[in-house]
Amino acid sequence: MEDIHRILEALQQCGQRSVLATITRVKGSAYRKEGASMLLFEDGTQIGVLSAGCLEADIAARVPELLAARVPCTYTFDLDAADPLSWGEGPGCGGVIQVTAVAVGDSLRRHLLMLKDYLDDQTEVMLILKNSADPLAAGYSFVTSSRHRFGEWPGAFPEALLDWAAARIGRRSGMQNVPGEAEEVFVHTYFPKPRLTLFGAGPDARPLASFAAAAGFTVTVADWRAALCDRSFFPDAHTLLDGFPEETAGRMRWTPNDYVVIMTHHFRRDRELIRFLSSHNLAYVGLLGSKRRTQRLLESGSLPDHWHAPVGLPIGAEGPEEIAFSIVAELIQVYRTSRKRRLSYEAT
Repeated sequence: MEDIHRILEALQQCGQRSVLATITRVKGSAYRKEGASMLLFEDGTQIGVLSAGCLEADIAARVPELLAARVPCTYTFDLDAADPLSWGEGPGCGGVIQVTAVAVGDSLRRHLLMLKDYLDDQTEVMLILKNSADPLAAGYSFVTSSRHRFGEWPGAFPEALLDWAAARIGRRSGMQNVPGEAEEVFVHTYFPKPRLTLFGAGPDARPLASFAAAAGFTVTVADWRAALCDRSFFPDAHTLLDGFPEETAGRMRWTPNDYVVIMTHHFRRDRELIRFLSSHNLAYVGLLGSKRRTQRLLESGSLPDHWHAPVGLPIGAEGPEEIAFSIVAELIQVYRTSRKRRLSYEAT
């Protein structure tokens, strides 16, 4: 998933001076695309990556000058050039990458933490970045689909640009011509972390919770057996819910950004969850168990398209860890496919 979530968490936890670097233009092939960011702290700590190791050292060397300048600086790295002294000779990655870096001052830090609040609330937010050789003409703004805006923008923010941004959140990132601006600006949508809810806290749920959290999901584990639904078994889970399925599922706010795996190993509880979750528009629902058991659970009904049974990619997995790998691989596949489908649809 996006590095921005780890970046925002690091900013919240650490008061050290830092620089935020973002890819704003890519020509040709590149390891990361427009919108990828990394945070570089003054002590050398780095959160996130912009390349397969090709650019990070150079940007890290510029941190002192960026902290002193306190204005955005844009650098171009040609990884495709044949010149022996060029970037392309060593990395051989290909492509031309433009990176905009800026010191995280008090104002930007405050706005980034506001961005985190929106993302934590499952709200998508568009960044509009205005680069300029004149620091007084540079600026940035964050816009939500509800037209709430925050940031540092030179002069009055155009009403037409606010409408444009709110209507196009989620579309492709990159340099674009937008209403009210004579020059191109960079736009990028930050998406909330997808949430994975595991109904069932048995031993086989433990590696799944750990692997899914490492892959970028916000993990919730729900079970009515308090001895199983314990923090010592799920150190990487964001939330633990103690209660029966109808209780825990009923008090959650479900969204199309939600992923669910039903793995209680309890036939009646699974059936209750299927009945409840069938009425919600979710990104993914997986049922652990054989096809025969699933048919019994469905009571001769059929699965919706976004339901998966048996859960996980068919890799011949055996044991809790391998099964967890297969499930997380399928979660990532569904997540990436849905994002590409959405971009393709909105581009038409």
